[in-house]
Amino acid sequence: MSNATVKENRLEGTLDWQVTRFIHEYPETTIGMLYPLTRGLRSPAIEGFASAASVYPGERIDFMVSLHPAGAYTIDIYRLGYYGGKGGRHVRQIGPLGGSPQPMPMETIERLRECEWETGASLVVPDDWPSGVYLAKLSREEPQQAQSYMIFVVKRRGPADIVVQVSDLTWQAYNKWPGINSLYDDGTPYLWYQGPNVRVSFNRPYSKYAQIVDSPMSCGSGQFLLWEFPLAYWLEAEGYDVAYCSNLDLHEEADWAGKCRVFISVGHDEYWTRRMYDHAAAARDEGVSLLFLSGNALCHEIVTYGEEGKPFRSFARHKRFHDEHELMGSSTFGSAYGDWTVARPEHWMFEGTGMKKGDAIPGLVGWEYHGAPFKEIEGLEVVAESRLFRIPDPDDDKLAKPEHGIHGAVIYPGPRGNWVFNAGTIWWANGLSSPPGHIPASGTFGRTQGVDARVQTITRNLLSECLKGKRKPD
Repeated sequence: MSNATVKENRLEGTLDWQVTRFIHEYPETTIGMLYPLTRGLRSPAIEGFASAASVYPGERIDFMVSLHPAGAYTIDIYRLGYYGGKGGRHVRQIGPLGGSPQPMPMETIERLRECEWETGASLVVPDDWPSGVYLAKLSREEPQQAQSYMIFVVKRRGPADIVVQVSDLTWQAYNKWPGINSLYDDGTPYLWYQGPNVRVSFNRPYSKYAQIVDSPMSCGSGQFLLWEFPLAYWLEAEGYDVAYCSNLDLHEEADWAGKCRVFISVGHDEYWTRRMYDHAAAARDEGVSLLFLSGNALCHEIVTYGEEGKPFRSFARHKRFHDEHELMGSSTFGSAYGDWTVARPEHWMFEGTGMKKGDAIPGLVGWEYHGAPFKEIEGLEVVAESRLFRIPDPDDDKLAKPEHGIHGAVIYPGPRGNWVFNAGTIWWANGLSSPPGHIPASGTFGRTQGVDARVQTITRNLLSECLKGKRKPD
């Protein structure tokens, strides 16, 4: 097997893409004192963000960086992948540069924090950089040896067998930078506000992720290292022809039937636009296989804000999706934990696993999931189903329904020999690999057991069948 991904992963990798020094701030707020995971959210010593979520080779991307106090710093850019097990390859160093404190943006009536920082450095992405998820590691030496990340995606202009969509709308929805400014904050000590009049922006750093797992060494990388990197690492180790995109690209670009044979949603993919939904449905109808290796996907529809003709840079929660099961085959829910239990072992996806009806992969479902009720779609099969340990939420009418707590993984055929598969768990990728820099999934009431050969075999079987089926559009 030889393709662009295989050739790229033959190049020399390094472990140095990982942050090893994170100097954080403990905000002097009530919420910071009450909830330990919200402490140390950011690193004012050095932090930054990219001007775009994704770019094509040949396009320019700017890096906005703030240092407190002023000092010298470098930007080391790495592409993440397999690379013989090291997980990343160094592709460019920028600097040393001089940096200074950048202003804290005023908070709007919608609690929006939108940074207007000076550009610290710019890069025209070289034509030979392959599609991938790239981390820009910020490092300063004096007087504080601090590091943090910026993250962006390089897209591929031509087609790929597989396109993996990073869930960066969800990363941004939960981004609390600088302290309590996510879509789930209203300025009070209550941890999860879900009301109106809150907006978030991509024009700010990603703070340390503040839900489920405490991972300060991933500061600036959104949720990628926690829930999504194990999929990318495994796909590239297996030698698949894979490219990457942002959530924003599914929104902006309609012709996904011409871009790939398999489109993958991964991890915590909660926030979508209606255009994303429509583009995914059109791709399915044109013969692209859709794999939802994710949980809580298509839960919230957003409304976007930005300049006409440019990718949007801020958004607000609009309403719940009520037709997500028409695309995914099952319904989206919040927190619950349990085993991924086989219901139809005779299905071709289980070939080579040795699994029987009722056999389970312990702890694979969490912390949010998909399940009943299932959409009545011709040919749809529930291939795994189990009762979960659920977290009741009487304030959420959907989570309070009796069907909440029934996990289901489903598959149904598309119109052109393609397939739609829904694993129904945020933690599916954690069964595929555990690369360097990755913290295994766990939550308050559940955890995975890590890499599982059965998850790997099921995923191989799915990809093998999906890569057979896609025909070019008429």
